[in-house]
Amino acid sequence: MSKAALSFFILTVMALAVDQLLPTTMETMGTIAKSAAALFAGLFVIGLVIGRKIKFDPVLR
Repeated sequence: MSKAALSFFILTVMALAVDQLLPTTMETMGTIAKSAAALFAGLFVIGLVIGRKIKFDPVLR
């Protein structure tokens, strides 16, 4: 796993942890944390693809 992908994975886990630890009265911050987690998860996948840790075989058999 590349360093960038690992960093985005850690940020995703941290954003999800913050969302879980927030009180239920802070719905706005929970939404922001979930949005950040989704963004970081997308960047994690992109980091894996760019780092070529996911191999794509376009040949359909």
